[in-house]
Amino acid sequence: MTSSKPTTEPHTPARSPMRARFREQVREDVKAAALRQLAQGGAAAISVNAIAKQLGVSGPALYRYFANRDELLAELVIDAYHDLAAELATATDRELGLSPGERLRAFATAWRGFAQSEPHRYQLLFTPPLPGYDAHSEPLVTASQTVMTAALAVLEDERQILSAWTRLHGFVTLELGGNFASMGIDADVLFAGEVAAIVDAAPTSDQ
Repeated sequence: MTSSKPTTEPHTPARSPMRARFREQVREDVKAAALRQLAQGGAAAISVNAIAKQLGVSGPALYRYFANRDELLAELVIDAYHDLAAELATATDRELGLSPGERLRAFATAWRGFAQSEPHRYQLLFTPPLPGYDAHSEPLVTASQTVMTAALAVLEDERQILSAWTRLHGFVTLELGGNFASMGIDADVLFAGEVAAIVDAAPTSDQ
């Protein structure tokens, strides 16, 4: 009878909590610097090497945290989707006791508010940031679903959601581009009319 020694799995040292916190802090610092570049010059202005210089490290060192600029951009897009979804969900929380029509108005107002306060991040969500960038990768699609989930909590009809999204996105895109101001149009009055039309078309709204 032969005896066998118990097999043991190779030991992989776990990353220490301190190292994990440091890694996460560096990633947040990199993203913050990238957002400043985004606000100043758009997605094309984002440079990992320039960020490394700002943070006082070498370019290759930062590639331990983000493999390339596309990965960094993807993180910015995912964060923006999550933040937009959170603002929409907060504005339309059922515990606020809003009627269906009021919730839809709150949704539209929160959508516009995010675009006004974070124009560079909003545009990053709906405009291909760079030639060849894969805006349909699984992580990005998954993140975008958080916004759809917030919309479905207000309107259950997906066709109605798409119609409302088209109107809201079209409005804020024109507004961010300065088109209303250049034509002397009162954007607030126009927005109120657009929201009223969206609410009127909603199958379950109370007007």
